[in-house]
Amino acid sequence: MDLSYGPEYEAFRDELRAFIAANRHRAPAAPGAAQRAGADAVAWQQLLLEHGYTARTIPCDYGGFGAEPDILTSRIIAEEFAAAGVPGGLSNQGISMLVPTLLELGTEEQKRRWIAPTLRGEIVWCQGYSEPGAGSDLAALRTSAREENGEFVINGQKIWTSTAHQADMIFCLVRTEADAPKHAGISYLIFSMKTPGIEVRPLRTMTGHAEFNETFFTDVRVPVDQIVGQRGQGWMVANATLGYERGMLGDPAALENRLAALVQLMHDERIDGVRGIDNAALCDRLVALQAEVAAMKFNGLRLLSNSLKGEPGGLAKLIVKLQSCELAHQISALAIDAMGELGLLYGGSRRERAGGSWQWNYMFQLGLIIGGGTAQIQKNIIAERGLGMPREPKLEHARAPKAEAA
Repeated sequence: MDLSYGPEYEAFRDELRAFIAANRHRAPAAPGAAQRAGADAVAWQQLLLEHGYTARTIPCDYGGFGAEPDILTSRIIAEEFAAAGVPGGLSNQGISMLVPTLLELGTEEQKRRWIAPTLRGEIVWCQGYSEPGAGSDLAALRTSAREENGEFVINGQKIWTSTAHQADMIFCLVRTEADAPKHAGISYLIFSMKTPGIEVRPLRTMTGHAEFNETFFTDVRVPVDQIVGQRGQGWMVANATLGYERGMLGDPAALENRLAALVQLMHDERIDGVRGIDNAALCDRLVALQAEVAAMKFNGLRLLSNSLKGEPGGLAKLIVKLQSCELAHQISALAIDAMGELGLLYGGSRRERAGGSWQWNYMFQLGLIIGGGTAQIQKNIIAERGLGMPREPKLEHARAPKAEAA
């Protein structure tokens, strides 16, 4: 089996490696994923935009690099940044989820207005999907929007709204046709979080932080032209966005970066004077995780092959988000164990490693796995389609940190 990409692509790989070697000192220590990026991350993002190593195929008119779509080139970029342990471009709800949705379904005015500043890290977005009675059954949402004098007037509540306390804008699902079947009466709106009538209340999770929020809307007025797609067709637009979300959460390059950081930690940390990498039990777990991450990477290559042939990903695509969250959780668990007693520290101790990021990620990924029954729903679907994973009962009352639709 020949897994090489060919001379043209290997030349591009060499060019990219040279760029990383020359500029890695300018890269931020962390990519700034789900929060407002710092100045160093924004500067790095803009350098990558300039050279076409992020937003590569987005048209220049919308702030991208304007290259022709090429799946293999995109794959090489992801591989090389992961191999170098250097963060790629920013990945957040605006860049990774809303931008491709607007490219697919937005109007020309919406694309020109919102995509470029979002790509540059100048606008932070949040996602208004889940509600107290509409998590896994997202189509049961009740936040309403009535049309009045050229505006939608919104009333209702969202929950588990990631980064709402930091966001400039929101993409939000509302019910515009009260009498329509539940999937048919939804519209997809974008509007400013500074609009009068919006109240954000933080929700503290088991991480000890308030990454999520309750968001309340009281007579919030939004111009009717800030709808994406057609009125009443928001379910279709929402599912397009969720498809891009799965890709964001299931990025094998991100897992490779975490695994590389784990290997370094196991070389640095000692338990009773013995490095973690020299502990047989810990090393056995590490090897198993390396195999799992490699399997996920090659599953990504299988999906890449499907894309090149114009074939759907099917079940191979369905498992990506679930597997990614579970592996990220297991990687963090091993890191905590490899720190020994120091792995118990969380919350600002001077001996805390990496600012407590391993402990935070351990708890956060667990929330993504169990949130709203997401893992159980996906495993049940996979089992029904014959992949052999055990069927699990639906969690009727589970409410973990995030309950977006799976």
